[in-house]
Amino acid sequence: MAGSVFGKILQISTFGESHGEALGVVVDGFPAGVPVTASDIQPFLDRRRPGQSAVTTSRAEADAVEILSGVFNGQTTGTPVAMLIRNTSQRSGDYEDLKDCYRPSHADFGFNRKYGIRDYRGGGRSSGRETAARVAAGALCQQFLKQLHIDCFAYTESIGPVSIGARIGEPVDRSLIAGTSTAMPDTEADARACAYISKCREDGDSVGGTVACVIEGMPAGIGEPVFDKLDAALSHAVMSIGAVKAIEIGDGVRASAGRGSECNDAFIPDGRGGVTKRTNHAGGILGGMSDGSPILLRAHFKPTPSIASEQDTVDRNGDPVKLTIRGRHDPVIVPRAAVVVESMCAVTILDALLVNMSARADRIREFYLPNS
Repeated sequence: MAGSVFGKILQISTFGESHGEALGVVVDGFPAGVPVTASDIQPFLDRRRPGQSAVTTSRAEADAVEILSGVFNGQTTGTPVAMLIRNTSQRSGDYEDLKDCYRPSHADFGFNRKYGIRDYRGGGRSSGRETAARVAAGALCQQFLKQLHIDCFAYTESIGPVSIGARIGEPVDRSLIAGTSTAMPDTEADARACAYISKCREDGDSVGGTVACVIEGMPAGIGEPVFDKLDAALSHAVMSIGAVKAIEIGDGVRASAGRGSECNDAFIPDGRGGVTKRTNHAGGILGGMSDGSPILLRAHFKPTPSIASEQDTVDRNGDPVKLTIRGRHDPVIVPRAAVVVESMCAVTILDALLVNMSARADRIREFYLPNS
């Protein structure tokens, strides 16, 4: 299978299936000398872990991470960092009746046409469980980004018709991201969203929503100005997450309805001898490069396609069948997906920072000829 590697200098390669022995990730190109232990990675996986509330699947996985290589005496060594997350709560029998038909809005049909074979147990490689490996990689990158004073965090902005009170870029209570069932930094919106999710579940249905990600402390000039624009790289990273159907940077789709005078961001002195912007409609990226303002990104997730209601589909022979999906499924994936969006953004940002090290000859000379 091609397409399991992401990044240029910093590359992550994930492996494993939903009902296999384990999932994992190999992170290559990660700099040496970054302090990290499994206890630094685990809190991120705990945010994604299933079975923690009424709005997630009841599949109970510990998602305990094991660091297999690339770390010695609590620091990265510059060699590939391999991390493993074992599956311990599979119920593969729940999927036995799905092996000969295609679940609506899943990857089953495409897998069969592409490979002639598929792992029907929980979706195999296309399962949302694959994202645990991405989170482990993102958590590792977050350790280095903190040293660079770059702060990357994501949260649930909306679920169905329920939205939090703050607009993206406005201050939020970040303690609530891990403290509410929905990952909403707004207790009132969380309560309304939980009630809505409960109603959808009672109806045998599911719901979608939006994740917001904010990246603060980014220096200006990161990203490439043509095909590898920073917003394009972030979009690639986040769109690779299953169920993401749209990405917005800054004002996003609202910009298409505005005027230039309404959307332009005026540059002004920052009062410290530097430059800032009066507004941030662009979401921190201009011409494919960071402009020093916070990067603002939204990811829109479709409703979970595994619903309890009877649905129409076809079997492998193309004959119509009725299907009722059994098993343990999230009525909404957005709360657990917030840390996945955050992790893919962290991987992308760190890779872009490393790529940027070769952008200027004077910086290379300063590094290799410090005394000249």
